[in-house]
Amino acid sequence: MDNLQLIQSKIHEIRGQRVMLDFDLAEMYGTETKYLKRAVRSNIKRFPSDFMFELTKEEFDNLRCKNCTSNKRGGTRFMPFAFTEQGVAMLSSVLNSDVAIEININIMRAFIAVRQMLSNPIESRVERIETQVRELKQYMEEVLVDQNDINEDTMIQLELINQTLAELQAKDQSSKNRNPIGYRLPGREDNK
Repeated sequence: MDNLQLIQSKIHEIRGQRVMLDFDLAEMYGTETKYLKRAVRSNIKRFPSDFMFELTKEEFDNLRCKNCTSNKRGGTRFMPFAFTEQGVAMLSSVLNSDVAIEININIMRAFIAVRQMLSNPIESRVERIETQVRELKQYMEEVLVDQNDINEDTMIQLELINQTLAELQAKDQSSKNRNPIGYRLPGREDNK
């Protein structure tokens, strides 16, 4: 799995928004979650509710169930922060390191890729599939027409062979009615 796909797999939809969770971001940045949270809390004015929000216990439990993951970090004392795309962008100003900047660029690309994938309507994918099915159907019809042409030629040849065999049988029947060639034994009428 490449970096973009890995990042995309960490984007979740919560409260109708695509977000990334603090522990996933901390892992990508190569830091501990508590340090990321500390940096965010020290700069809380940079993170309004449309940039970042704290998950409820129910949201976190639903997310864990939906993703079939266990809580590998042990019990969590604090619920994770969920960062929207703008919140992740704001993190780069709070976590001012080369790694954070590089990771943020990749995360922004992942959010853009997800947005493009979602903006590409299913209809266009369905239309593409329908076109492929139509082309396949047309190809199959052409193959069947060719097959039928071969069958018609074969049928004509088989009829000719049958006619020839029938003629040979008729000739063979007429040859049985001929007088035999050769010597006749005396006292026998038919020497076959």
